[in-house]
Amino acid sequence: MTSLDKPTEDTQADDARAVTEAALFEAFGGVRGMVETVLPGLLFVTIFTINKDLHWSAIAALAVSLLLVVVRLVMRDTVKHAFSGVFGVAFGVVFAMMTGNAKDFYLPGMLYTLGLALAYIVTTLCGVPLLGLILGPVFKENLSWRTRNPGRKKAYAKASWAWGLILLAKCAILFPLYWWANTAQLGWVLVALKIPPFLLAVWLTWVFLAKAPAPIDVFAEMEAEEQAEKERAAAAAAAAGAEASGGRHRREA
Repeated sequence: MTSLDKPTEDTQADDARAVTEAALFEAFGGVRGMVETVLPGLLFVTIFTINKDLHWSAIAALAVSLLLVVVRLVMRDTVKHAFSGVFGVAFGVVFAMMTGNAKDFYLPGMLYTLGLALAYIVTTLCGVPLLGLILGPVFKENLSWRTRNPGRKKAYAKASWAWGLILLAKCAILFPLYWWANTAQLGWVLVALKIPPFLLAVWLTWVFLAKAPAPIDVFAEMEAEEQAEKERAAAAAAAAGAEASGGRHRREA
């Protein structure tokens, strides 16, 4: 490696890290997505801690979730993260209202977390890590990492293991509390565990993917193939025209 090569390689590595950061930010919603995830549950447990009123706590949590969606719609921003929050809160509200147990507001989300943890682990064991399925379209590589980019497949597998194990550890804390703790205690622990495990999993994902080979842009490949096909067709048409013109000249001669 010469002294001229190293800056180029460093620049490429920096570009790869920047692309990875941007993709993770888009996929997981960034700071705003985290706020939208935490705020409804925080409002529920705060109100319930103060007045022990399930109905007002549930209404407030659902109302703030809907408000977050409206804000995104007004700003013409993507609503997928806010909508997922609304559905999660709505399931929790319905479940708690049906059973009359305020702790059941948290149960659907806990079951979802457990299911997601198992999905990360099972898909990785099956050779199709879930994180690759999630991030493949974001990186414009789709499923090319499965057969054409083994280094990225390995990185996706490591990251999926990280997500699965972190979420399982979170469940190992929350489910015993669901049985033993009261609603306020469970709620505050759940709020406290919303962001740190998530940030740890995202950071590990960034570490694994930043060191992986660059993604194969299958969209760019398809565009290049289409362009090449157009050029071949144009060249064939030009050749056919030239041949026809030459034939006419020969007949005239």
